[in-house]
Amino acid sequence: MHIAIVGNIGAGKTTLTELLSKHYTWEAQYEAVDQNPYLEDFYQDMKRWAFNLQIYFLNSRFKQIVEIQRGTIDIVQDRTIYEDAYIFAANLHDMGLMSSRDYNNYLDVFESVKEFIRPPDLLIYLKASVPTLVNQIQRRGREYESGIRLDYLSKLNERYENWIDGYKEGKLLTINVDRINFADKPEDLGEIINRIDSELFSLFSAPKERKSKK
Repeated sequence: MHIAIVGNIGAGKTTLTELLSKHYTWEAQYEAVDQNPYLEDFYQDMKRWAFNLQIYFLNSRFKQIVEIQRGTIDIVQDRTIYEDAYIFAANLHDMGLMSSRDYNNYLDVFESVKEFIRPPDLLIYLKASVPTLVNQIQRRGREYESGIRLDYLSKLNERYENWIDGYKEGKLLTINVDRINFADKPEDLGEIINRIDSELFSLFSAPKERKSKK
C-alpha cells in the first residue's frame, strides 16, 4: 500500500505523514529538506538556483518511488514526484524564475523518469489558504523559509487546485486544513483516518492486506 500526501509549503504534510505512519505502523518517507544542499540558496536567490533545486528534488523523489515500488512494505510518503513537475517547476518558469531552456530540459528528464513509476494507491491533498500556510510556516521557524514571498505561495496554491481538479491517476482525498487541526486534535486526526479507511478498506472495494513494517 502506498499513500502519498501532497500540498503547499506549510500545509502539514510532514506532520500528517508522521501521524499516519504511527497509526498504521507503516514506513514514513519524508521529503529531503534538511539534507538538501540547494534549498537555503534557493530562497535567497530563486532565479539563480531554481533549476538546480528542481533537479535535486526530481532525482531524490525518483529514488524514493523506485524504492517504494521494489519494496514489500506499506508506505506513507511526504510529497510526490508529480508536484515537482506540475507545481513547482511549472510555477518557477511561469514567474520567470526558471528559463525556458532549463524548464524544457527539466520536463524532458521528468517525462523520461515518469515512464518507470506508478501513482500512489491514495493521494491525500492538504488544501490550505495562504494565511494558514504563513501561520504554520512561522510556527515551525525554519530560517530559510522566512523569505518566502506571499505571491509565491499564492501561485503555488492556484497550481495545486488546477492539478487536483484534473487528477485522474487514482483515488483522491482532500483535507481542508483551514477547518481541521489534525496536529493538535486527536478527534480531527481520527476523522481523517476514518476517511482513509473508507477509501482503502471499504467493504465495497477489493480486500487488501495491511502490511506492517518489520
